[in-house]
Amino acid sequence: MERTRARATVFLMLFLGNLGNALEVPLDPKVLEGLPQPPTITHQSPKDYIIDPRENIVIHCDAKGKPHPSFSWTRNGTHFDIDQDPKVTMRPHSGTLVVDISGEKVESYEGVYQCTARNEHGTAVSNNIVIRQSRSPLWSKERNEPIIVQEGVSLVLQCRPPAGLPPPIIFWMDINFQRLPQSSRVSQALNGDLHFSNVLTEDSRNDYICYARFPHTQTIQQKQPITVTVLNLDAINETVAALYNETDFLSDGSAEERRPTFLIPSGSSSSKMVLRGQVLELECIAEGLPTPEVSWSKVSGEFPAKRTSFLHFQKTLRIVDVSEADAGEYRCTARNRLASVHHTIRVTVKAAPYWISTPRNLVLAPRERGNMICRASGTPKPTITWAMNGIPIENSPKDPSRKVEGDTIIFEEVQTGSSAVYQCNASNEYGYLLSNAFVNVLSETPRVLTPANKVYQVIRNTHALLDCSSFGSPIPKITWFKDSRSSTLDGDPYVLHENGTLEIHVAQAVNSGKYTCVARNSLGISENHVYLEVKEPTRILKQPEYKVVQSNMNVVFECKVKHDPSLIPTMTWVKDNGELPDDERFLVDSDSLTITDVTEDDAGTYTCIMTTTLDQDSASAELTVVEAAPTPAIVYEQPDPPTDLELTDQKPRSVQLTWIPGDEHNSPIYMFLIQYADSLHHHGHWHNLTLVPGSKTTAHLKLSPYVHYAFRVLALNAVGFSNPSLPSRMYKTNPSAPDENPSGVDGFGTEHDNLVISWKPMSGHQANGPGLQYKVMWRQKDVDKEWTSVTVANVSKFMVSGTPTFTPYEVQVQAINDYGIGPEPAVVTGHSGEDLPMQAPDNVQVLVLNSSLAEVHWEPVPPKTVRGRLKGYKVYYWRERSLHKHNPHHVEQQVLTFSGNKSHGMLPGLQPYSLYLFNVRVFNGKGEGPASSNQQFETPEGVPGRPSFLRITKPSLDSLTLEWGPPYDRNGRLTGYTLKYQTAMAARQVDIATQGWFICLMCAIALLILVLLIICFIQRNKGGKYPVKEKEDAHTDPEFQPMKEDDCTFGEYSDTEDHKPLKGSRTPSNGTVHRDNSDDSLVDYGGDGGDGQFNEDGSFIGQYSGKSSARDTAGGHESSEAPSPVNTSAMNSFV
Repeated sequence: MERTRARATVFLMLFLGNLGNALEVPLDPKVLEGLPQPPTITHQSPKDYIIDPRENIVIHCDAKGKPHPSFSWTRNGTHFDIDQDPKVTMRPHSGTLVVDISGEKVESYEGVYQCTARNEHGTAVSNNIVIRQSRSPLWSKERNEPIIVQEGVSLVLQCRPPAGLPPPIIFWMDINFQRLPQSSRVSQALNGDLHFSNVLTEDSRNDYICYARFPHTQTIQQKQPITVTVLNLDAINETVAALYNETDFLSDGSAEERRPTFLIPSGSSSSKMVLRGQVLELECIAEGLPTPEVSWSKVSGEFPAKRTSFLHFQKTLRIVDVSEADAGEYRCTARNRLASVHHTIRVTVKAAPYWISTPRNLVLAPRERGNMICRASGTPKPTITWAMNGIPIENSPKDPSRKVEGDTIIFEEVQTGSSAVYQCNASNEYGYLLSNAFVNVLSETPRVLTPANKVYQVIRNTHALLDCSSFGSPIPKITWFKDSRSSTLDGDPYVLHENGTLEIHVAQAVNSGKYTCVARNSLGISENHVYLEVKEPTRILKQPEYKVVQSNMNVVFECKVKHDPSLIPTMTWVKDNGELPDDERFLVDSDSLTITDVTEDDAGTYTCIMTTTLDQDSASAELTVVEAAPTPAIVYEQPDPPTDLELTDQKPRSVQLTWIPGDEHNSPIYMFLIQYADSLHHHGHWHNLTLVPGSKTTAHLKLSPYVHYAFRVLALNAVGFSNPSLPSRMYKTNPSAPDENPSGVDGFGTEHDNLVISWKPMSGHQANGPGLQYKVMWRQKDVDKEWTSVTVANVSKFMVSGTPTFTPYEVQVQAINDYGIGPEPAVVTGHSGEDLPMQAPDNVQVLVLNSSLAEVHWEPVPPKTVRGRLKGYKVYYWRERSLHKHNPHHVEQQVLTFSGNKSHGMLPGLQPYSLYLFNVRVFNGKGEGPASSNQQFETPEGVPGRPSFLRITKPSLDSLTLEWGPPYDRNGRLTGYTLKYQTAMAARQVDIATQGWFICLMCAIALLILVLLIICFIQRNKGGKYPVKEKEDAHTDPEFQPMKEDDCTFGEYSDTEDHKPLKGSRTPSNGTVHRDNSDDSLVDYGGDGGDGQFNEDGSFIGQYSGKSSARDTAGGHESSEAPSPVNTSAMNSFV
């Protein structure tokens, strides 16, 4: 009885519709006419309604019901008498209010409005509609003082737009209304301020303008322009030096590099709350020099890929449609080459109420029962309150058939006159939901809605559907009769659906006739008559054949068709799936296509299509056009189809088929293809059975049980296959027990406590009989002796629950039908589901092999704790920090995987002089087990990297200054630098000789050439001997490191940080190295000497070059080195 009532409720709901936000099925107007229905709100304005003060106010409220409802309004909780306000009108047949604001202040109509729609069957109410006018206030008058900043510092240009409703959209432009370019260095914050991580001289301008666009009124407000001047330290130094005779008033000319710090947000952590379904925007803006790069991570989890985006050059993290799973800690990291800084934002997700199950309309018959459910969720959990006809239910008239239990109202034994509209309100501190649903108690006799005497036409061997749509309260019961009404239609070949439709799976001619549909309930009965006509299918009996014709000849394609005489056929011809050419040479007849005077363009595929109002059939043939020949060529065509198929020697599992071959058409037949169709299992589908040599016309065919066979034969020659022969008569084999069991049997687990036994289902052809089922058997391997079994329908898997974790099972699957069981099935071993490993590896140790390689050892976990198939071990390791204070940065976690038979592994690619942490975990097919406790190890010092730069500055006649930067990778504590140099006198001589010949070529006066030769001679004898070797020997460093011969680099170097002059280097107070016993210098032998670069052999370019063998012997191939102590500054120098 309860099931019947539930069906009645659902069915009538489809006809009577639902609330405005539910699917509404159109109803027959004849049914609706005179049928009572409580009011339903169909359209209303949004809860938060922002209006344009320049336009009339329109507050929507529409509803339906029978009779049509009347409307009233409240404003700010009291009755709103629209008749007393001439500016307010209500639209006819609607509750929509229109407020004429001409000459009125819009503020006087702001407030909270609620619409009520009522008729004699109940009252529906709208949401509380809050009316507010949009506002776009002007910017407060202010004077922006010019901003003067030093190059390289951070800067924030504040916007501070006026508060509007809704809030404005902020953007920065110049005085020409061009958007200011933004980058990772310059970007706009969510509050509209413009942030500079560091300023450059090109940032100087006098037209930084903040604009606020108010979208509701489409107005734009502008802030006064801001002037920014960025001072360049080089220019300041030059000015100060000229005034005060100081060389470095403001230190170096370039801005000092800075570690990153956050401009937004402040501190190391913050928190943010967001509502479910809204957009979460988190921002981190950092300053520093070089410009920091910002990255994001979630501390415990991953970002939702499809809902996450990064804006403003990675400074803003945006997640749309926020859910509770998005709560947690988010970390932003700002990093430049000096350091990195982190900020953690703790995000909490709250939720305004949202529907889990909205209350649905109930249509009940007297004395029936039903439930109205209103379920909502939120954070915090919303409170559910009920009202009836707009009045709190506790204040409504008592009804013994109604009982309220939290979010459910239970109706039992409802009575006529109990119709009403119920309101469910779900609310918490973040909002509310309001939904109307009615209970309509009806007593209606059955009505059949399907048109009377409707005729259904179907093609034989297709399915037929006869409709019997009905309406009534209580829900009518449907029965069907055919012709004489001798018995109800129930069972094969008829299927009665719940909506009253009668289905015939395979319609035959005997199914044609008159059908009667009867709908009855406790109040009455109604019936309707429909007719079914089963038509013969349309079939092409003679298909068009492949043709090879000569140009200018005629060709005819035949297409003879059989169809039901009561259907009107239409014959259509197409060429290459397109229309026939518009050419009078193409002649279409009722059963043929003729093409006269064939040309090469006529070649292609021609298809005849026979169409009726119910079905169609088609067939194709190809036309090949060849050049005309003096003598007729032999035409090779596909053979004609075999004829006279006959079945002999009939046995339960075999039969003999004979046939007569058709015309070969000048190409011998070398093969016959025999096909069969099974009208019992796959009607209309032909399958290849066997191939027979072309010399035979008889085949002995092996057959399967429970198949209704029809055979046909195709002949094959060099041209192609013939058309199929006409089918043989049907040959039915008797059913029998299955000959085989299903293949692909497997046993596996999807959860830790189940075993899924799967197999490949058998086809109807393999079933050997009706009633195919499977006997599924299983037992725990080496534990159970007896098999547990269950017989299931024709499915492909069965789940065994409550199994131990990852336990071996033996499984079998055996086929069964109505005539017996299949052979003994094979035993397959599978395992129940895996679970996560329980234990972490013990005795974890590490052996540091060198500065970049370590070996980790662990004890394998006991096999019982793996709880699955051991896949291996994973070693998680990460660089915690450098042991040098100048390299504190943290490296992301890395993982290496080792096979399950390993108990140790190598960690390659480590950074020297660093502290590492690591742990080991075992994993199986389910996942990873717990991690071992974190272990740490330190890598020893390694070879430092090369200096970050090396250059020559301040060259003079007797000295030069070398500056270099510490290496980026120190890889340990730096103990010093080794400076190597060597003389190269040949370069100078080549330059001067070349200069002399150049002047010789340019001048014609011999006297001038003589003077130049004398000058060259003087310059060559000026230097004399330069005792470089003795000077080098006097300062030889005991820790001399030779230059590498393979790449000409200076030994090993260390770290990168500062760039100040080297402290403690061997230089006098004036910053130069004095020469001993010689007036000569490196600069004198260096040509111009200002480029400060190195040759491939390590010598200075342009220094000591020439052809003098004496100088080559004296100093050209000797080198000197100067050791230098370590300084942590960013630049080192040697003078």
